[in-house]
Amino acid sequence: MDNVTFEEAMNRLEEIIRILEDNQTSLEKSVDLFQEGIKLSKICSDKLAGIENKVAKILVDGKLEDLKIEE
Repeated sequence: MDNVTFEEAMNRLEEIIRILEDNQTSLEKSVDLFQEGIKLSKICSDKLAGIENKVAKILVDGKLEDLKIEE
């Protein structure tokens, strides 16, 4: 599941939410879907954190440097 893209994970999360909101799923299946959703949520969170780190750097004189944001 680690090689899933952010978009794939989000699409699957949306699908899981729709299934769970439908209330037509057994308790056991609902728990399985919930666990899958938690894993997908972590994957999305990790991928977003990685992107945030990349965006926080800018290319200056051929080197990556931290972007300094002044208040």
